[in-house]
Amino acid sequence: MPAFTATAPAKIILFGEHAVVYGRPAIAVPIAALQARAIVRADVRASHGAVRLIAPAIGLDTQMDELAADHPLRRAVAITAETLHADYIPACQITIQSNIPVAAGMGSGAAVSVALIRALAAYLGHPLPAEKVSALAYEVEKIHHGNPSGVDNTVIALERAVYFVRGQLPRLISIELPFQLIIADSGIASPTAQVVSDVRAAWQKNRSDFEELFDRIANIVENARTLFEKSGKDEELTDYLTKLGGWMNENQILLAKLGVSCPELELLIERARFAGAYGAKLSGGGRGGNIIALVDEERQAAVIRALQEAGAQRVIATTIGGIG
Repeated sequence: MPAFTATAPAKIILFGEHAVVYGRPAIAVPIAALQARAIVRADVRASHGAVRLIAPAIGLDTQMDELAADHPLRRAVAITAETLHADYIPACQITIQSNIPVAAGMGSGAAVSVALIRALAAYLGHPLPAEKVSALAYEVEKIHHGNPSGVDNTVIALERAVYFVRGQLPRLISIELPFQLIIADSGIASPTAQVVSDVRAAWQKNRSDFEELFDRIANIVENARTLFEKSGKDEELTDYLTKLGGWMNENQILLAKLGVSCPELELLIERARFAGAYGAKLSGGGRGGNIIALVDEERQAAVIRALQEAGAQRVIATTIGGIG
């Protein structure tokens, strides 16, 4: 019996993190250079219904039944089987591979869930549409993040740039004029669930100020969406990048006021800007994880070098938009 393989990309949030949890919009994009992969193989030697989960990156090799019921991998398997009304899963091995940094705000957990759900559904003979895969992955995201916005599973499952408002159908964005981003990993784990919880606690103590910050972030998101969808293709590249970069810088100031930045991220952001980036900000939960810097071809090498010299653990150059 052939192996069933599925992949899912990483993601970054361009604008709107944290505010999106409170009903404001966010824009997120997939990063195809980083992928999670799930491989499901039938195991004719195993007992009926046995599922072996193998994830070398985290040192996992065990039978599914030996994991806690709320373990993300077990939950992803169980919820897929429940959705497909499978009373049992033919004995198999599920191998998870990923080069997406963990706890870095790039949707590692959601990508693994999406890839696993896709591969297992195919193995069971009932491939699922992207929207359903996203909904199932969201249920697993609750284990990872407690109160997830739904951005990660949506953009990763749909594999398109997405304008997202919690509780509404996602809106696909066509980014007509592509641009280049540098993604730099601080090397510090980003405790997303804890940061989200801390923001909520601060919001509960000072709702008026935090609501104003969320509204200002939402305005940035709307400006970027309009530029992407309506005027991006008619813009001169320098003007286009200058606008986007300015909004990135403004978004970063607001994120810092929310309390989700940290000195290590601020250093990378400062060095990227000094080296010529049009703008830079953290991406994701914050207090670790990644920063993103907006560049053009002429400035890319200098910004990469500056980020490496500033201590970034991994630096990736990627192009956003221009397709689909």
